[in-house]
Amino acid sequence: MTNTNHLDDKACCSTDQHPGKPKKEEEKTSPTFLQTWGSGMVSFVMLLAGIAADQLGQPAIFQGWIRIGWYVLAYLPVGWPVLVKGWKSILKGDVFTEFFLMGIATLGAFAIGEYPEAVAVMLFYAIGELFQDAAVNRAKRNIKALLDIRPDSASVYRGGQTVSVHPEEVQIGETIQVKPGEKVPLDGEMISEKGSFNTSALTGESKPATYNKGENVLAGMVNLDRLIELKVIRRFNESSIARILELVQNATSRKAKTEQFIRKFARVYTPIVTFLAIGLAFLPYFFLEDYMFEAWLYRALIFLVISCPCALVVSIPLGYFGGIGAASRKGILFKGSNFLDLMTSVTTVVMDKTGTLTKGVFEVQKAVTMEGITLDWLSLTAAMESKSTHPIAKAITEYAKKQGREISEPEQQEEIAGHGLKGIVNGKHVLVGNQKLLDKEGIVTHTDAAREVNTVIHVAVDQKYAGYLVIADELKEDAVQSINELHKLGVRELIMLSGDKNAVTQQVAKSLGIDKAFGDLLPEQKVEKVEELKKDASRVIAFVGDGINDAPVLALADVGIAMGGLGSDAAIETADVVIQTDQPSKIATAIQLGKQTKRIVWQNISLAFGVKVIVLALGAGGIATMWEAVFADVGVALLAILNAVRIQRS
Repeated sequence: MTNTNHLDDKACCSTDQHPGKPKKEEEKTSPTFLQTWGSGMVSFVMLLAGIAADQLGQPAIFQGWIRIGWYVLAYLPVGWPVLVKGWKSILKGDVFTEFFLMGIATLGAFAIGEYPEAVAVMLFYAIGELFQDAAVNRAKRNIKALLDIRPDSASVYRGGQTVSVHPEEVQIGETIQVKPGEKVPLDGEMISEKGSFNTSALTGESKPATYNKGENVLAGMVNLDRLIELKVIRRFNESSIARILELVQNATSRKAKTEQFIRKFARVYTPIVTFLAIGLAFLPYFFLEDYMFEAWLYRALIFLVISCPCALVVSIPLGYFGGIGAASRKGILFKGSNFLDLMTSVTTVVMDKTGTLTKGVFEVQKAVTMEGITLDWLSLTAAMESKSTHPIAKAITEYAKKQGREISEPEQQEEIAGHGLKGIVNGKHVLVGNQKLLDKEGIVTHTDAAREVNTVIHVAVDQKYAGYLVIADELKEDAVQSINELHKLGVRELIMLSGDKNAVTQQVAKSLGIDKAFGDLLPEQKVEKVEELKKDASRVIAFVGDGINDAPVLALADVGIAMGGLGSDAAIETADVVIQTDQPSKIATAIQLGKQTKRIVWQNISLAFGVKVIVLALGAGGIATMWEAVFADVGVALLAILNAVRIQRS
């Protein structure tokens, strides 16, 4: 088998440029069947013919130098490339590679006259290498499929007409047009009233999604039903699809502990078995009276073939690579195989509420004005919230518009983390926020507001309490399912942390079956809660969030999981795992994929070590032949590769 470079970053997408840049040239044409398998077929036919001639009693035409030459010619198509690789590795100072092991073993077999075995070992080695390449290419196909959804052109309005340009040339704020059946080239805000999109390339979900005017549509989605117009909100290099590609392409650079150990192990293991083989060939001379050099050399060569660590150094990275690919197909992006491994050990899942378990789509249920208040406090509130991107702010602004209120520009605005907003609108000092904000400012709120179960936003104007808004959020459709699945997977404790009022937080937690819930938390208090949990060394904590305020907790947790659709850029950048679909049920899917990947990896380790130890003992004892050695090396490697490929079918 070949080096694990097949599974490194450069192999991941070797023909691709940076995810945000166009390809400068077309990918190379794939090799034909004959180019791939031709040399192996020639060696195989010649080997069979040679063995048949040997079995027929070696006719006169197939003796002496003719027989040797025949097997040499059968060996060269598959053996020469391996010998060249081995020699190049030696020149680079890397002596003990699998190329070195296979080269020494087969050349040694020629030296002692075991010609058919020498050809067979190298032939099956070459076939195994081809199967390995096929498996690796299959694992990479999911990532390469993402490259196909990068649009090559965008129709942008310039100078009163539509011009087709490369998406890299489009600026933020320009208007683009997307026809039915076309891919959306850049992230943009809907100008058209409505549109239906296939989002499967980004999220793994086959069900079409409908987006209305003012909502954001992401690059890579496919417009399904009508001509739509979008206002560009991000440059091409910063678009969602570019970010996804970069995350997945870089995922192989962060290795799981098992993978790191196997790499280090192979570097130590290979020289050890080489010296053991030398000892097996020569040491018996000092202890046995009937020592025969050829017999013990043959055993040493068998030992070398069996001990080649191919099954381990290929199938284990391939297993993790397949797990990352399978997850990306389901809209779950792991930033490294180490996080895929860590997900299997999670004992405590801590979750944010808004945007994680709830839709984050708020609606104002009612607006209550205090007695004696005559000013239009709702317009002032909407003016304060108009510059915010928070879902509650959008809900208030939309509500004010529906009520026919005029929304002014705030002259001054300051956001107080975990409290709300403070500023000046039309010369009036306005406070908009939660109970903590008004308590901090020494303003007494109305008792009726305290009885509300849903979220309450208090408003004060010129230090006088003006009124409050009651806002409700909805649970996500799969929120209950996600909590049930996490419990079934053995997660010991589910905890919800929220900045929302405690009454709302407890109500949501009870309806979902969450073990513990804490409301009225500031961002720093969320950090304190997680730090408190981390004092228990037996816990492995995953935190799930979506907002910019969640970024510190995402960084603190053992595994940070961000909701990538609605989530802020800060949360996505900080997280270790990104869920593109915004579905909390994908947390359980991520854990299941991690467990399946780890199970397959350990199956391969057990298979490789178990078979090799048995056949090594038989080979050293003179019971196993070179044919058994071929199975112990190439056969086990192929079985391990086929087992690793299973994760891609999950």
